Amino acid sequence: MLTDEYRYRILKMLEADPQASQRRIADELGISLGRVNYCLQKLIEKGLVKVNNFRNSDNKRAYLYLLTPKGMEERAKVTVRFLQVKLSEYEILKRELEELEREAAKAKRTASHAE
Repeated sequence: MLTDEYRYRILKMLEADPQASQRRIADELGISLGRVNYCLQKLIEKGLVKVNNFRNSDNKRAYLYLLTPKGMEERAKVTVRFLQVKLSEYEILKRELEELEREAAKAKRTASHAE
């Protein structure tokens, strides 16, 4: 359930905003709050994220999610893996688009000859 994509996206979000709420993470990633909670617990268990409860006048239940040195290292590794996956997907999509363009051009030529 903690895929490289979720690991990458959550670690990236927490690095940028350690005060991000689980609800905000869920909204931005388009996943359930329960899944975010599960993923954060796994990241904490693996020692990639440290959580601190901090008290302020606005929100007594706010948390600060900090990437540990191990978490920063994992973030770098998962970024490389995620990039490789996305580049592979891009190449496949690029080939599909080229094929569709050829088919559309052929269909256009055929249609213009039929007129």
